[in-house]
Amino acid sequence: MERTPTGTPVGVDDPYDHAGRCDHLTGDGACRLAREYADRDPEFARERARENYDCVAAAEGCDFRDCPHYASTTSGRECIRCGLEEVRMAHDSTARPLLEEHHLSYGSGANAAHADGEEPSHEITVALCRWCHTKVHKSFARVDDDASPDPEAIAAREARRTKEQAELGFQSARDRASDR
Repeated sequence: MERTPTGTPVGVDDPYDHAGRCDHLTGDGACRLAREYADRDPEFARERARENYDCVAAAEGCDFRDCPHYASTTSGRECIRCGLEEVRMAHDSTARPLLEEHHLSYGSGANAAHADGEEPSHEITVALCRWCHTKVHKSFARVDDDASPDPEAIAAREARRTKEQAELGFQSARDRASDR
């Protein structure tokens, strides 16, 4: 199983099995990083410009692993392990999110060596609820386990939904004034 730089398990054998589309990939198959942020890696940008900014993975026989700048970071709204949905409290800056970003692989810049020295390292993240995140890092739990949400997680989510529903209730100014 892959491990973090500090040695805790990440819950997968191959991060690329859980990786999504590259964060830099545009809808037309171009590399946004090369097109808009050429100063980050000018040589890479020049190479992509010669190829009409086509994504490295678009080349025949290539995939995202071949790109030195591949990154797949989550924007997930539910835990990929247990399915718990996020409920954010917009006006409560102290409320800890139910979901956290979990690193399956850590990127460290262009052409950085992977732990085994053979592949470039890429940042690959998925969304895990706080409860699953702890289980993955502190035990042999795997990201792709068939799991149900922890009872504490469900309680926290429902408490947020209840508060959210209460905030959606409408009370006219007249009713609020008569309540005083």
